[in-house]
Amino acid sequence: MLQRIASLAIAAPRRIIAVALLVMVACGVFGVPVARHLSAGGFQDPTSESARASQLLVDKFGQGDMELIISVTAADGARSPAARAVGTELADELAASPHVVQVTSAWTAPPPAAPAMISEDGKTGLIVAGITGGESGAQAHAKELTQRLVHDRDGVTVRAGGEAMTYVQINGQSERDLLRMEAIAIPLSFVALVWVFGGLLAAALPLAIGGFAILGSMAVLRAVTMVTDVSIFALNLSVAMGLALAIDYTLLIISRYRDELAGGADRERALLRTMATAGRTVLFSALTVALSMAAMVLFPMYFLKSFAYAGIAVVTFAAVAAVVVAPAAIVLLGDRLDSLDVRRLIRRVLGRPEPVRKPAEQTFWYRCTKYVMRRAIPIGVLIVALLLLLGAPFLGAKWGFPDDRVLPTSASARQIGDQLRTGFAVDSAQNATVVLPDTGGVTPAELDRYAADLSEVSDVSSVSAPGGTFADGQRVGPPSAPTGARDGSAFLTVASTAPLFSDASEGQLDQLHAVATPGGVDAQVTGVAQINRDSSSSITSRLPAVLAVIAAITFVLLFLLTGSVVLPLKALVLNVLSLAAAFGALVWIFQEGHLGALGTTPTGTLVANMPVLLFCIAFGLSMDYEVFLVSRIREYWLSSQGTDATPQQRNDESVALGLARTGRVVTAAALLMSISFAALITAEVSFMRMFGVGLTLAVLADATLVRMALVPAFMHLLGRWNWWAPRPLARLHARIGISE
Repeated sequence: MLQRIASLAIAAPRRIIAVALLVMVACGVFGVPVARHLSAGGFQDPTSESARASQLLVDKFGQGDMELIISVTAADGARSPAARAVGTELADELAASPHVVQVTSAWTAPPPAAPAMISEDGKTGLIVAGITGGESGAQAHAKELTQRLVHDRDGVTVRAGGEAMTYVQINGQSERDLLRMEAIAIPLSFVALVWVFGGLLAAALPLAIGGFAILGSMAVLRAVTMVTDVSIFALNLSVAMGLALAIDYTLLIISRYRDELAGGADRERALLRTMATAGRTVLFSALTVALSMAAMVLFPMYFLKSFAYAGIAVVTFAAVAAVVVAPAAIVLLGDRLDSLDVRRLIRRVLGRPEPVRKPAEQTFWYRCTKYVMRRAIPIGVLIVALLLLLGAPFLGAKWGFPDDRVLPTSASARQIGDQLRTGFAVDSAQNATVVLPDTGGVTPAELDRYAADLSEVSDVSSVSAPGGTFADGQRVGPPSAPTGARDGSAFLTVASTAPLFSDASEGQLDQLHAVATPGGVDAQVTGVAQINRDSSSSITSRLPAVLAVIAAITFVLLFLLTGSVVLPLKALVLNVLSLAAAFGALVWIFQEGHLGALGTTPTGTLVANMPVLLFCIAFGLSMDYEVFLVSRIREYWLSSQGTDATPQQRNDESVALGLARTGRVVTAAALLMSISFAALITAEVSFMRMFGVGLTLAVLADATLVRMALVPAFMHLLGRWNWWAPRPLARLHARIGISE
């Protein structure tokens, strides 16, 4: 198939390029507006207890899908005439909106509840409104409302925050981050490509392939939004991986093509041979990466599913462009592929001679590999110990749910969140809501007794129930939640003083669940603390299955490529080692706050979705380099059959020659890929910055310490056993294995 593609590229390069341009334009027209259809949510398990309870609050009690908080601040105080006038006007306008339910404000709330809505310094009052429309619709409605209503007036400062505004501002910030990322990654990648390829035209080809992959994935994401929710952060991945994989695949193909030309082949033969070897490696690598990322569809959160959609799409477009469009461009450019060589110009200016192609045995990578294999045990032990040491902090990882603190301090949602945490007597984000879906047969007295029992739980300041407000087991106020009982259901609001994501908060949840319900009816808890617990549990419960799927995919595909059962196991172990170092760095920096948390706000937790996401993506990319390297080593291993060398000598020489031919390519590819991922570090949304750091470290560690040192050390120690498989599997590989 690949040789037929190469033959088609030789016969009709202009037609292939023309068709590719048409597809690229069509994808661009359809896909570029995709950002307007994406959401910033998707972190919650929709099948969890907290999600069911939240949905019941929306469906039966008319509460909003998201909470919008508007702060009204006046120098004369929240109770001043100016602040009262602005606050009541805003509350009335919100109440008049068809997308708003249950508006409460410091100026309209019942006397027992009003003081909690005024800051401790007395200058700021709050308006709290429930926004309807589901997760995506509520964000759109909140954006429209705040654009229309939230502005300073009459000397009064008005700001918008709450969950709805947090997601709106995350969306807007992500779009700005994406533009900044492109502005950084594309020029830097081009400069690095010029250094690697030499010719300006050769350097431009990977960027063109990357543009094709990015626009194609955007079109796919736009199509997916028509049937399900998609996270806006998948767009960042499309850009980063589109550039990174396009550069990887194109670099591999052009490097192999140049090697074949240097070996004496004419251009047509060189291209045919390149597609049979490097082209096969590209497709095989893309299949490995795509299947690793596809495992994320096993998680229920659409945040993780969205990265699976984006990853599969961008890998597919990058691979198709690399094996179809790149050969056509190589044929069309001909000798011009190496024209406009900047390196040649620099050498002339500096008066240096043209470099002479060295035999593989004289290259740095060959000598380096031989050195490592001569000292395989001490080098292997040292690097493994280093990676384990770097990964040790991950043992102390704690999981948290993203809130307004993922935004920069300039965002109004972040400012209001900080103010609620430090300037108000009660932070509503710490509260829990207990929902009783079916209270048939439960008397009001039993419901009051249940509320009193809940109020005795540690760190609970009060419980608001249909029958009144309770604290320390005693009624302290009249009914304050008239909609707390309806149509055979009820809910109770538990005010908590336990800090979110703390041991106290976790212990409080356990105690709330342990309180006996009236008549033994079912009780469901929701709130940020419960949502975080449910999301973390959902991930950890499915993680073994996801890891098993990824391990099985890796094992089967590498077996089909190599015919060995040892090399796939080695790849699994080494990939986990390189990822452990990246995970440890994330905990050390972003959870514990070292290095100033790289400009983010450490909360003592990591967003639970991010390590899983990082694992699936980085594991797939690690297999990318594994395939590049092992496929070339296997070529030399097969060609060495029939020689007089011993199996150990053949193995060591194959490893050294394979690294000599791919070491520069893998290192350059890792450098270029790390540029794309490092651009994510400029993101102002903190967990995307963490994602960029993690991917950059994982790629660099894998391409240097692992591929260039641990792989030759392990393969030397294993010797001929690298290529071993049980006889039944060896016969199976002979029949269905992937070969040239």
